[in-house]
Amino acid sequence: MLLTVPAAGLLARERLAATFAARPDSKWGGVQVGMNVPYNYGGVRTMPVDQVIAKTTQLGVSAVELRAQPIELALGAPLSMLDPGRDKTAQQQAAEHLRAWRLAVDPDKAEAVRKQFDAAGIKTDIIKFDGIYDFSDPELDYAFRLAKAMDARAISCELEVAGSKRVGAFADKHALMVGYHGHTKTTEAMFKEAFSYAKHNGANLDIGHYIAGNLGNPLGFLRDHHDRVTHIHVKDRKAGKDGVDGPNVPFGQGDTPITAVLQLIRQNNWPIDAVIEFEYKVPDGSDAMTEMAKCVEFCKNALLAKS
Repeated sequence: MLLTVPAAGLLARERLAATFAARPDSKWGGVQVGMNVPYNYGGVRTMPVDQVIAKTTQLGVSAVELRAQPIELALGAPLSMLDPGRDKTAQQQAAEHLRAWRLAVDPDKAEAVRKQFDAAGIKTDIIKFDGIYDFSDPELDYAFRLAKAMDARAISCELEVAGSKRVGAFADKHALMVGYHGHTKTTEAMFKEAFSYAKHNGANLDIGHYIAGNLGNPLGFLRDHHDRVTHIHVKDRKAGKDGVDGPNVPFGQGDTPITAVLQLIRQNNWPIDAVIEFEYKVPDGSDAMTEMAKCVEFCKNALLAKS
């Protein structure tokens, strides 16, 4: 017995060491690199939590911007409510049923979902909600409580400037940032108007869209508004031409200053997550997971390189 106890203890320690060695870590130079999920994994918004975790772990990524649907699916929301298809009538009915479900469930129970991510070494830093401007007041309270149960730093949603005034009031009420996502037509002035409505109104700056829409220099935006930026979306796009948005391309092949942006965040120790949003066409002979791994490696190299 005296001989076997140390051996058993050694095996346990080896297994524990192997577990921690396999834990993802995508924070380099103080900058947290993350994934937009499950969007990046084929666009299936209702992907089960265990599959999201498995794919994220496979990529070695330790933080995510997570859509609410996998969380709500784990809490028992019927799939028919979360994914009603394209029929407008079915969508409207599903939205009403989902609203009733949300107001009957305890959003604090999402802590159990967070613990699944925690156990895998993945932080659920941002929780994204679709259709947030159609939420009732109690639904907005639910959304912020759900995000807090997931220990999120912020929630995210698309930017509708007029609607950001109402959403921002709830952000201030719950003292949790909202990162509004912009596209190629979302100007700095639109973000600034949203900022004016609430202390906790912020920006999810998509640096690829910013370049593709010829909206200016994302480095300048970050210098001026870094205290409002919850996270950036990292993608590479060509600059727009003749009024047409520039296309998505593999990292390093476009006009987006990805390396300069990441190093600016690093140099200033800004608490801004760099969330990879995978949108370029997968090259022949490759696959999406391989390409996303290249994106992660590109960000890692940029953050570990000397500026």
